[in-house]
Amino acid sequence: MAPPALRIEGLSAGYGRRRVISDLSLPAIEGGGVTALIGPNAAGKTTLLRSLAGLVPARGSIRLDEVELTRLSVAGHSARVAYMPQALPQRVALTVLEATLSALMSSPDGASDVAEAQSRALRALERLGISDLAMRGLDELSGGQRQLASLAQSIVREPTVLLLDEPTSALDIHHQLRVMQFVRELAEERGIIVVIVLHDIAQAARYATRVVVMKQGAVAADGPPDAAITPAMLADVYKVAARVERCSHGFLQIMVDRALDEAGVQARSVAPPST
Repeated sequence: MAPPALRIEGLSAGYGRRRVISDLSLPAIEGGGVTALIGPNAAGKTTLLRSLAGLVPARGSIRLDEVELTRLSVAGHSARVAYMPQALPQRVALTVLEATLSALMSSPDGASDVAEAQSRALRALERLGISDLAMRGLDELSGGQRQLASLAQSIVREPTVLLLDEPTSALDIHHQLRVMQFVRELAEERGIIVVIVLHDIAQAARYATRVVVMKQGAVAADGPPDAAITPAMLADVYKVAARVERCSHGFLQIMVDRALDEAGVQARSVAPPST
């Protein structure tokens, strides 16, 4: 069976009168890999992700195989797409297990009975290494623990499309690596579509199979990491002079040498001292 494919054509979205994305199109995003959205602040990454999640009014086409997502009901959309926001709800009076169960049971394709639901919820927590937090209240957790609990709520539903907005922003280095490796493995094992917003370009280079670079609401680069992440792109989009090289293990490394001003010239305020 062919992996699922997500196609975005002529997409425009924003907030009120402020248009953030205009007439954006992308080649099909296929299941089985991780697509990272990167770019500077206010580039439109989260707006695009929220549009795919059905949380931002959008014009254009978002098609999952032959299904037009923009025409689905909330229930129909949530049966196919799971979204993990960057900002998590505060003061939720549920335990981690209860929240995970609630996410599963609220899905149109949730578990058939309580025993199955509990089994699936516990497996999700175990997979993320947080089964010891099952009976802890969400309001008792650290920021990093809450991110892991939120990720469990997203994956337990077993969606076709998994949308993650900076899922590692509150995690230490160890858990960042575990989560990124887990997300990559999950995409490969289940053949699902994973789209993830990242600020860490090194993480995108190492774990994503495809990188979409955004600048001012438009696509500035798109392709495998070594094609999308280049010195020319970093100078144009991020305004930095940088080198992109492979380490001894074959991973892309991004080394930033200096900041550039808007004209692409070394910024005086951050120039290295002379020797």
